[in-house]
Amino acid sequence: MLEVKKIAVLGAGLMGHGICQVAAQAGYEVNLRDVKQEFLDRGMEMIRQSLDKFRSKGVLTDEEVKGTLSRIHPMLDLEKAVADVDLVIEAIPEIVELKRKTFQEVDSYAPSHTMIVSNTSSISITELGSATNRPEKVCGMHFFNPPQLMKLVEIIRGTKTSDETIQTVTETAKKMGKETVLVKKDVPGFIVNRILIPALNEAIALYWEGIASRDDIDKAVKLGLNWPMGPLMLLDYIGIDTVLSITEVLSQDINVKFQAHTGLKQMVRARLLGRKTGKGFYDWTKK
Repeated sequence: MLEVKKIAVLGAGLMGHGICQVAAQAGYEVNLRDVKQEFLDRGMEMIRQSLDKFRSKGVLTDEEVKGTLSRIHPMLDLEKAVADVDLVIEAIPEIVELKRKTFQEVDSYAPSHTMIVSNTSSISITELGSATNRPEKVCGMHFFNPPQLMKLVEIIRGTKTSDETIQTVTETAKKMGKETVLVKKDVPGFIVNRILIPALNEAIALYWEGIASRDDIDKAVKLGLNWPMGPLMLLDYIGIDTVLSITEVLSQDINVKFQAHTGLKQMVRARLLGRKTGKGFYDWTKK
């Protein structure tokens, strides 16, 4: 089994910066790559804010925070980012053409032993692996938001993924302090989103059809199902555009029953995407 010593995280956004932080906290050297300097700067600022919160709560010491930051190396050059790493974690937007292009480029730049994994929440791992000359070294490594706090990582096997890849990625996730589950077949939505997305879609339907208020929908689910937060707030955390992308994949590849509610599409058109744009079901500009 390959020993992972250095990791590249592609994408410094909502998920990428958190994955980068978790890996660096676990002792890995991490190249954090994005396409614009402003994205890298924003990602690094979010990492610093998160580490400061852990320090203020006594979870991390000053030295641990400094050590974590010293192991993170922000950069714009993709070739440089993956040239000397053992594992590449892709965390870019849920656009299949963009992911395939990125996997092709990484495959051409990364050493032959390097494993390439995707944090995708719905896109076929087999399809992403087919964009490379190393499909046996490609699998899914799906973190949950926020990666710094959520314990679960879904490991998804593609059609050609090797046992060694699954074992190595699983051990890497465990070294990051995560609990893992194995998705044995490459199906859209994997385990969690296959169950969660229809529930979120129904919460949107309740709200848009005027059946209940935002606060009552979230209160009902929190108290009735013991969720840590309500579905509409969770939508804002995940990103409403991301949820729409997942529903489209589920409805196309599995069953039309997963089709997105009109309200979900309307919010994406209006750029009411949740925390990432400042407003969704909640106003995040005041928080």
